[in-house]
Amino acid sequence: MSQSLQFLTPSRSPYLILPKLPATSYLRIPVINIPTKKYFITITKSLSSDLDATSSQVLASGNGQSGVARVLSADNVGAIPSPAPLDSGAAAAIEVDAVTETELKENGFRSTRRTKIICTIGPATCGFEQLEALAVGGMNVARINMCHGTREWHQTVIKRVRRLNEEKGFAVAIMMDTEGSEIHMGDLGGAASTKAEDGEIWTFSVRAFGSMLPERTINVNYDGFAEDVKVGDDLLVDGGMVRFEVIKKIGPDVKCRCTDPGLLLPRANLTFWRDGSLVRERNAMLPTISSKDWLDIDFGIAEGVDFIAISFVKSAEVINHLKSYIAARSRGSDIAVIAKIESIDSLKNLEEIIQASDGAMVARGDLGAQIPLEQVPSAQQKIVHLCRQLNKPVIVASQLLESMIEYPTPTRAEVADVSEAVRQRADALMLSGESAMGQYPEKALAVLRSVSVRIEKWWREEKRHEAMQLPDVGTSFADKISEEICNSAAKMANNLEVDAIFVYTKTGHMASLLSRCRPDCPIFAFTTTTSVRRRLNLQWGLIPFRLSFSDDMESNLNKTFSLLKARGMIKSGDLVIAVSDMLQSIQVMNVP
Repeated sequence: MSQSLQFLTPSRSPYLILPKLPATSYLRIPVINIPTKKYFITITKSLSSDLDATSSQVLASGNGQSGVARVLSADNVGAIPSPAPLDSGAAAAIEVDAVTETELKENGFRSTRRTKIICTIGPATCGFEQLEALAVGGMNVARINMCHGTREWHQTVIKRVRRLNEEKGFAVAIMMDTEGSEIHMGDLGGAASTKAEDGEIWTFSVRAFGSMLPERTINVNYDGFAEDVKVGDDLLVDGGMVRFEVIKKIGPDVKCRCTDPGLLLPRANLTFWRDGSLVRERNAMLPTISSKDWLDIDFGIAEGVDFIAISFVKSAEVINHLKSYIAARSRGSDIAVIAKIESIDSLKNLEEIIQASDGAMVARGDLGAQIPLEQVPSAQQKIVHLCRQLNKPVIVASQLLESMIEYPTPTRAEVADVSEAVRQRADALMLSGESAMGQYPEKALAVLRSVSVRIEKWWREEKRHEAMQLPDVGTSFADKISEEICNSAAKMANNLEVDAIFVYTKTGHMASLLSRCRPDCPIFAFTTTTSVRRRLNLQWGLIPFRLSFSDDMESNLNKTFSLLKARGMIKSGDLVIAVSDMLQSIQVMNVP
């Protein structure tokens, strides 16, 4: 079966009329509307029952350069040859995640999970064996939190993840999360956690203590803390997980009574409320990126992390400044910057922040400490939808399975929360304490994986193709063409119920555009560089491969079919759509 699709430039007639062929259907799709011109895609579908590959006519172009479409006949277009047998060495010329490969072999295309999973690495999961268990369980991105641990410790984790990728065939990306300048507690004198009981009196102090903290004393990093708070204020730890009431101020010390008991964790965020409103005052004047953050960023650049997540982003200016800094410190670096949306300022400047960043994280824990709890769900949905519209990957984080830090099964409410994030079509879900210090990190990961797969399957079974309007994001004419190709390819994939979309991309941009459309089928993203492959592992529906390819699409497809068939990942007869950022076309074909 031969099927092809190609852009046509405007001529005297806005359509190219092909000779009428038996059993051939034509579909014309308007692509780009400009006041004086119209561009169309024309699809010619030749059915193999009546026309074989050598007797049909197909549309082709000069690689999108001349803009002139031409009709090629059997005399100047050969049929796609069957792939030649490969030896075991040739099959190794393509790199794919080992778990995904097994899943495709055993369960087929539709079984693959589309929603990605990020695991925070901590004492419970920092060993090589534990990291491997997380990768096998479905971890796509490993997060290191610079609020905890030393740079030497994080460096060891990074090396283990890289070794895991090299030795075991994974493509786990690394995200470094900065601490930020907001008010937070100290390290609790080295304790992993401590319990605050109802009615207990605790001291919050800005004084510098030695290695031993006095009993029921917490160090605070913000020098103006004792001046800003007032007697009667409510002090919330970690977004309200523990609550204190300020009862007395003595110089640099603030005496507080515990009113809502709970577990205190090192470096937990602190906010204080007065008369039902968040008190910001001098805290709002703190820089987004602290001096410690800059040192951590230098560390991340030197270690070649894939993503840097910036805490408490207040404006797009911070993101642009950091991007310029990364470019100056590491020329040619493709480190992506993720904006953490976790403050009132972030919400006020939401669109400009997301536009400037390479992705966003809905940090619901700290966000819930700055806005009323009942507003968090609507804020989450707004952020997720805006990221979709602007073609930025979005992560839903914080307290997804909080109870699994201590218990082997989640609450039903937590499962419903995870389901809602998947239903909103977020790119990724993130485990924090559940995987960093929880007793059941692998089980928590398994819950995210199973819930994601089930909700995604339900979505497809119900044919819930949401009516979200995706505005144009391309700025140049070439970008607009790529965008329209991806929009059309995703729509065709759903209508034709194809098995997979193949995209050949050197930068990852077209793969990102396809992911934005959330098609029913998985997206096989082939790229030439390892770093791009890892970064694509954050985005919804993408299965990233590393593969050397040329500008010749026919050669690329033949090579890909041969390699994937040799590894048992596809079979003859599978229906695929292929697009590329090198050739402005869409090709629909069965695997030979």
